[in-house]
Amino acid sequence: MTVRMLFSLLWLSLVVPALAGRQGGATPDPVGTVRTQMRNVKYRFSDNVSVQINALNGSLVPLGNNECPVLDDKNSFKIHIDSAEIAIGPQDLANLLNSYVFARPNSPLSGVSVSVANGRLKIKGRLRDSGDLPFETQGVMEPTPDGRIRLHSDKIRALHVPVTGLMDAFGIEIADLIKSGKVAGVQSEGNDLILNLEQMLPAPHIEGKVTAIRVESNSIIQTFGSADVKPGLRSPQGNYMSYQGNRVRFGRLTMDDADILVSDLNPNDPLDFFLDHYREQVAAGYAKVTPSFQLRVYIKDFDKLGPARSTAKSQQK
Repeated sequence: MTVRMLFSLLWLSLVVPALAGRQGGATPDPVGTVRTQMRNVKYRFSDNVSVQINALNGSLVPLGNNECPVLDDKNSFKIHIDSAEIAIGPQDLANLLNSYVFARPNSPLSGVSVSVANGRLKIKGRLRDSGDLPFETQGVMEPTPDGRIRLHSDKIRALHVPVTGLMDAFGIEIADLIKSGKVAGVQSEGNDLILNLEQMLPAPHIEGKVTAIRVESNSIIQTFGSADVKPGLRSPQGNYMSYQGNRVRFGRLTMDDADILVSDLNPNDPLDFFLDHYREQVAAGYAKVTPSFQLRVYIKDFDKLGPARSTAKSQQK
């Protein structure tokens, strides 16, 4: 039973970062939610997309007919963020845009790159419907009243020539496509791009209200929630992910009154977690169960696994 719990609990780490949604704040927890807290976690969505969760307080909320989060089904729950500070680097943001948002065959943009300089965000790419015409836009980022992210563009160029607005750069059809919301998570308002990472990221979907954005050390740092959000569940030292309360289902098991703490074997750097390789990370660490059946797991950072990654992954297929 303990081994199954070890392998299954890490599905809980699907609660990533995230990022921006339209709902947030300290609201009453719906029935069946599991409280979660994270500190200093590098969460990898894929081989080329990760975020840095400096701190996060929130909950797993069951969706549909599910009475509790089912960790084997990432569509069975969503992540509600009460408060958080989450950073994403320009390259990770560019990979997210290229791999998810503009990855469809009929997408209007391709080859998107993102860079940061002097607190400003610069986005470059090519317009597919205009013969791969190069464009770039740059400006400042700020939260919208409903918790999304606004890129206020004050410099726009197409074919390296300054233009007066997004409509002139993208062309009427492409601008309307973005403005109409047919590109998931991206809309345009005048010369501004509105980014909704709740829609841009894959399941499990997240919700939370971005209240501040700043740029530090080549990272885009987002603050969720407000200062009056209640403190988290616990205050352990080091890098960790914790889950507490109500019921969690994983595999053939159901854990009532969940109390799970996932810690870093090496607390000197962020807890590096990659869901695709959770089995290797668990196997490289250890776990224990307290007398009151609290589960405590210590995992090895993904970037320290070495060649075992590819071997274990091929054995899972």
